[in-house]
Amino acid sequence: MRHVRSAACALLVLFAAVAPAAAAPEGQMTWGVHISLAPTWFDPAETLGIITPFMVMYALHDALAKAMPGNPAAPSLAESWQMSADGRVYDFTLRKGVKFHNGDPLTAEDVKFSFDRYRGASAKALKDRVAAVETPDALHVRFRLKNPWPDFMTFYTAASGAGWIVPRRYVEKVGDDGFKKAPVGAGPYKFVSFTPGVELVMDAFEGYWRKSPSVKRLVFKVITDESTRLAALKRGEVDVVYSIRGELAEELQRTPGLTLKPTVIQSPQWISMLDQWDPKSPWYDRRVRLAANLAIDRKAINDAITLGHSRLTYSVIPSTFDFYWQPPAYAFDPAQAKRLLAEAGYPNGFDAGDYYLDISYANVQEAIANYLQQVGIRTKLISRERAAHWSSYTDKKYKNLAYTASGAFGNAATRLESYVVAGGAYVYGSYPEIDSLFKDQAAELDRKKREALLHRIQQIMVEKVMHIPIWELAFINGHGPRVQESGLGLIPGHAYSAPYEDVKLKGK
Repeated sequence: MRHVRSAACALLVLFAAVAPAAAAPEGQMTWGVHISLAPTWFDPAETLGIITPFMVMYALHDALAKAMPGNPAAPSLAESWQMSADGRVYDFTLRKGVKFHNGDPLTAEDVKFSFDRYRGASAKALKDRVAAVETPDALHVRFRLKNPWPDFMTFYTAASGAGWIVPRRYVEKVGDDGFKKAPVGAGPYKFVSFTPGVELVMDAFEGYWRKSPSVKRLVFKVITDESTRLAALKRGEVDVVYSIRGELAEELQRTPGLTLKPTVIQSPQWISMLDQWDPKSPWYDRRVRLAANLAIDRKAINDAITLGHSRLTYSVIPSTFDFYWQPPAYAFDPAQAKRLLAEAGYPNGFDAGDYYLDISYANVQEAIANYLQQVGIRTKLISRERAAHWSSYTDKKYKNLAYTASGAFGNAATRLESYVVAGGAYVYGSYPEIDSLFKDQAAELDRKKREALLHRIQQIMVEKVMHIPIWELAFINGHGPRVQESGLGLIPGHAYSAPYEDVKLKGK
């Protein structure tokens, strides 16, 4: 037996001598990013109910579980988890040997700390329902819920930043502002530098638990002008570009060496009529809200801007989400829209005031505003950078109309909680019947009954014409000839490249 063991050991030594070592990360991949990056997106605690922060978080940070290729809730920092029979306790077993970028070991205390400091869009939904977070030992975390809640995992690991883990000792040392200036995470890339309005630079973290990244350096270069982004891609100054639309997308598609990557993402876009609960507002009248929907030619906007790739679903809930209900379509009928406005007392239309939007979707909102103008609904477009737009939105500073969207992970309930139900981060008013049904579904453990409740909420939203849905966005991206794997589309429904440890450049 000893002889056999010695021979086996010798064989292992020989194999180790001839087996190739894992290649060290090489090269730089540069993204032309369509928005101005904001430090708030470097901190999972501040994650709002939108997808943009995850562009950065998939590089710098890691979560207990997260969407990955082939699995919408892949075990990551947590090797496994289990729920108690009564649905009130969730136990997570952490992965051994995980370290943050500064060398600190990741422990249960970091998980509890990250949950406690989370203050993003779903903070109230989570913290109202979690009774306690316990840390039995360094590799185990226990969440005790006040009552069974079928959506705990969805809210905790998918629809929020609460399950994305930061190092307690480092954050306590540098403070929240210091953390945003020099974030430390447990993701595949380490923070190097950030120049506001210019670029974010990150280097490979070769100690990442899943695997060492292939690319040494990632650079997110801010290029907010669409034609300038495309020009940079054509010149080879960037390797991947986000959001190239219309004629520019057609130009990208026919340029040798460039690859167009259109992907329908879990990001419906819609217009919120924020004053529909104010009896003094024209938007209080359902006929006015219906008129606005009939005024817009969604197919024409889709064909012109996203080359027909966007999906017209007439919903604010992604069609791929659990508990989605398909609403009926709104016809393009400007004549009927004008008749409805006249019936509502606005035969000559009305001044609808300011219409707030994220500047990166100005061309979409300009088209919508033009259609509204043609039936007499006159608006003034107010453009803001993305971070400022969503900050003002959640601070309830808007009136009249606002561009609204979300590409965050989750299900129908998570979207309704943030955008429709009383108390939601982006909710300016609600309807008691919807609020009551939402409360009922949150406690309903029977899936069929719960589905019926969530479908009924979506039906009421249509009956009341709460929103002006535009489309389920096709995000039109592209990459250049140096790229072997861009990461675009690897995670279904995700807007951005990810996972970053899987991106690759072509060999020299």
